[in-house]
Amino acid sequence: MKRNRISGMGAAVIAALIAVLSSCGTVYDDDLQPCPHGVSLRFVYDYNMEYANAFPAQVDCVTLYVFDSEGNYVTTRTETSEALRDENYRMQIDLEQGDYRFVAYGGLACRAHSFILSDEPQAGTQWSALSVEMLHDNFSSDVKLHDFYYGTEEGTVDADTYREVTVPLMKNTNNIRVVLQQINGQALADEDFVFTLTDDNTRFDYRNNLVENGTVTYRPWSEGSQTVEEGEADEVTVAYAEFSTSRLVKEESHRPRLCIQRASDGKVIVDIPLIEYLLLLKSDAYADMGEQEFLDRESNWSLIFFLDEGLEWLKTQIIVNGWVVRLNGMIIEF
Repeated sequence: MKRNRISGMGAAVIAALIAVLSSCGTVYDDDLQPCPHGVSLRFVYDYNMEYANAFPAQVDCVTLYVFDSEGNYVTTRTETSEALRDENYRMQIDLEQGDYRFVAYGGLACRAHSFILSDEPQAGTQWSALSVEMLHDNFSSDVKLHDFYYGTEEGTVDADTYREVTVPLMKNTNNIRVVLQQINGQALADEDFVFTLTDDNTRFDYRNNLVENGTVTYRPWSEGSQTVEEGEADEVTVAYAEFSTSRLVKEESHRPRLCIQRASDGKVIVDIPLIEYLLLLKSDAYADMGEQEFLDRESNWSLIFFLDEGLEWLKTQIIVNGWVVRLNGMIIEF
């Protein structure tokens, strides 16, 4: 009599198949639960000047809102743990089959957040109702804003599987360092100047576009004086101020201005349209990049102004992010 024998490996394969088939429903047994399905979300922040994913290093909390194909609110998920530091982190969500819109905010759920959702979505809320506003003190801000990110992506959930979806993020906060240097080496002190930056950029709609909300006045979150050696015997002491601002955009309704006054008499020595001056750098180094993309990818800015003996700005050159820009004969709309 012949006997059929199953090898050790074959037995293991069969046992694994039995375990899988018994773990969720099949076409042969309607009593079992259906296999789980949904999405496995990866968050990426590489919309920066390095084109490298900085999400694990920079984003310390994530809030995700899920909407269905009709734009109706479905659910919310948040993550604030150290798990975000892992490059392999994924947010797994069980969802029914269908098409979905995923909207992610980085920075909303952190303890030190600087932006808030105007109204938390609930049953019946539409995606288009999402709105985020920057925290401020009666339209004045002199704090270092907690970094804020936005991203959205669509995805489809199939039966019995977790669909991989990547949500790309964009940074909505900027740090702007302004340095004043006297051309002949005279030491400058930050208390001799008043630094302000104005813009209408505190409210975002559901697509991350800025909407008019009133002009906010930014004041430095940090300022002081710093001495720099210029050779073996020479040194120069400059005054500096750092601003932390919301998103910068080039639109007629959002035209930020940087103003610097002498504290002694209130005379304005610098009053410039900030966007136009920041874009001077793009024309030299990033000619193939769109203007708004350049403003969104860059989040750290430095501007150096040179003053004459009377502490007036010498409008012949400016240094933007280390690049010397000659202004002789250049026409810039004020």
